[in-house]
Amino acid sequence: MKNLYLLLIASLFITSCSDTDALSPVNQTRISDANAFATPERVEQLVLGAYSGVKVGNFYGGRFFNYQDVRGPEFINERANGVTNLFTWGFGVQSSTNEVQNLWSAAYTAINRCNILIEGLKTAPITAALKTKYTAEAQFLRALSYYSLVTLYAQPYTLNNGTSLGLPLRLTPETSGGNNDLVRSTVADIYKQVIDDLNAAETNLPLSNSTALNNTTRAHRNTAIALKTRVYLSMGKYAEVITEANKIVSSSAPFTSSTGVTHALAPSISSVFGKSTTSENVFSFPYSSNDTPGTQNSLVFYYNASSVGGGEYSLAPTGIISNSGWKSTDARRNFNVLTSGKSYVHKWTAPQTDPDFVPVIRYAEVLLNLSEAIARNTNSVDSRAVALLNSVRGRSDATTVFSVSSFATVQNLIDQILTERRIELLAEGFSSPDIMRLGQNFPVKGSAPAVAKTDTQYLWPIPLNELLYNKLCVQNTGH
Repeated sequence: MKNLYLLLIASLFITSCSDTDALSPVNQTRISDANAFATPERVEQLVLGAYSGVKVGNFYGGRFFNYQDVRGPEFINERANGVTNLFTWGFGVQSSTNEVQNLWSAAYTAINRCNILIEGLKTAPITAALKTKYTAEAQFLRALSYYSLVTLYAQPYTLNNGTSLGLPLRLTPETSGGNNDLVRSTVADIYKQVIDDLNAAETNLPLSNSTALNNTTRAHRNTAIALKTRVYLSMGKYAEVITEANKIVSSSAPFTSSTGVTHALAPSISSVFGKSTTSENVFSFPYSSNDTPGTQNSLVFYYNASSVGGGEYSLAPTGIISNSGWKSTDARRNFNVLTSGKSYVHKWTAPQTDPDFVPVIRYAEVLLNLSEAIARNTNSVDSRAVALLNSVRGRSDATTVFSVSSFATVQNLIDQILTERRIELLAEGFSSPDIMRLGQNFPVKGSAPAVAKTDTQYLWPIPLNELLYNKLCVQNTGH
């Protein structure tokens, strides 16, 4: 494991030495693990480095979202380019496939950054308050990383309450070779660690950060709570979704968070993309001209067919765009741009040289998580669940207003909420996780086959490199 995914602390810094060190200077481009935490400035850079580890191109810089979306029914591959996730789209990945190996490597490198940070903070020369805050940020990022991995490489928790094999659970820092061998913990163990990290993060993160930008791009209390609603929904623990969401969602419309950062839906869906820091943007990874995900990684490259994008994936005519209930006057239809007779998602419009932020958590998702959880937990056409659904739909389509009487059964309501998720969260990484948590099969799309939940391609295989170096790790059945 360490041989493959070692975090090189030295790559994060360029340092200087004082006059008293002139006879024994520290190498200007390298810092050992002995002095990486030597000053408050270096510690802060390590914290920022933990965020950077998660937002790399092979992880949250774009590829992870694309993997999760193109496995679902919404997109058609247009370029037949093996470099840009063709095998993921067509359900033809193997343990040696680049995307399978690169995501694992990027995610475990990010996890190791968090582990190193958590350990180093224990003796860092900073205040106790900063130690608590920085540790909580690392726990949030570690939770996000493990949750992201388990949704692709392991069976869904809802299949058997998490008794399936999950991931190697690495919680201690790796700063040298060795210690590769580690068994796969169960899916339940992984989710428990994710929740434990998020609970600790909720307790110890600040209620808010200093600016709107920091409230969007660095974790605070409500960020951890919002992610918990997603995680518990994936586990099918609907009562827990309600408990968490109620901390940041008011009892009635207009829905807002009453403590911490004041989250609410932005007045217009068009305002939540780009480099947005609206009250709806609970957590996003920022990018700039000096900080890009890299060529063929960014979301604009995959989905945008204009001069700034690559037009790799068009919208499938049989996907959600064919839904008759998604009206042509709905503002979200404006993101679907017709090019050469095919529709492409243009939520991201900035060039790859200065990319848009990547929206990881939006308040709209939290409202839909809560709506679905209420309907399932109460097994009724609950008026609050309907109101939450209306708040998301009404923001973009004021002509459609649902009422309790709109739904003959609770399943009708749940089906509408799931449809709303497909519309609202299109191209934001929710397609595959939603299909898997609900125990559904992947449908045919274009030339890509249907994949049943019993098929070996339903899960990604454990990467070949992990199996070569970790002798205790076993492959997913059938791969």
